[in-house]
Amino acid sequence: MTSEESALPHFINIYMSIILAHNLSKFYPVAVKEPGIKGTLSHFFRRTYRQIKAVRDVSFEITPGEVVGFLGPNGAGKTTTLKMLTGLVHPTSGNVRVAGYVPFRRQEEFLRKVTLVMGQKQQLLWDLPAMDSLKINAAVYGISDHEFMLRVGELTEMLSLEGKLNQAVRKLSLGERMKAELLAALLHRPQVLFLDEPTLGLDVNAQVGVRDFLRQYNQRYQATVLLTSHYMADITALCERVIMIHQGALMYDGSLDGLLERFAPYREVHVELAHEISKEKLKFYGDVKTVEGRSACFIVEQEKLTRTVSRILSDLEVVDLQVNEPPVEEVIGRVFQAGVV
Repeated sequence: MTSEESALPHFINIYMSIILAHNLSKFYPVAVKEPGIKGTLSHFFRRTYRQIKAVRDVSFEITPGEVVGFLGPNGAGKTTTLKMLTGLVHPTSGNVRVAGYVPFRRQEEFLRKVTLVMGQKQQLLWDLPAMDSLKINAAVYGISDHEFMLRVGELTEMLSLEGKLNQAVRKLSLGERMKAELLAALLHRPQVLFLDEPTLGLDVNAQVGVRDFLRQYNQRYQATVLLTSHYMADITALCERVIMIHQGALMYDGSLDGLLERFAPYREVHVELAHEISKEKLKFYGDVKTVEGRSACFIVEQEKLTRTVSRILSDLEVVDLQVNEPPVEEVIGRVFQAGVV
């Protein structure tokens, strides 16, 4: 047993989890400079530093084949955590293992098992056809010509990229480029996918296409996916489980449904009335969110829902009534605003 394994709690089975983080932390020293000439001279001759705690004692386990959403506001530490999990950044403290390997050692077998896709970065060469970059990737990973053509054909079909790979990357649409980036990242058929904003900037149709592909890829190859996204539709479409961090610390690790039930103990009641009615009169039935002409939306506590709906139907001329869960984006925003679950 290695020193990293012996440092883990005895109840954790490293062979059951494909991703394991235990008390993972990353601190960055940042130089502190006072304003003015005096501060500049002091900074030049004798620098002082403060510690930025990007990630603080984060622990979680992910089993093979899971698709997990990794959520947090900007600056929460999501990308830093992904970089530690892929070995790009050495943790300050804590233990991490991915597919049985310590990531920052960057062993060849480890690199064959993982991939990292960042929506704001690209690996394809801009002025060359995507196929040329794919051939370079195949050579790096030692993929035979026959296997290369089989994998490219399969992924091209899954991503609907027929006829696009021989065009210069700069001539592809943003959605097509993102799909080509995914193809390049998955050519070596990794077991673990780390996806950082893979649908960033894409239009609605392109986002749907990427989600459908990721779902299909997960089902076909039982690949494990850790996904960060600011588009809640990505999370709700793909992830049953979410991990949330805020200011570098773990806030929540559990089912998405459980989070919604725990932090959104209310429902939205949308009504369309036969006649317009003032907002003041509608306040009698609950917290009025919006009023537009004959339509209104109420925020009603779950325990009062049945009684409130009955009262609305009894007192008002209702043309239509719908009861909906609050939008996921709104619930997640409330969690981050509170800073605690």
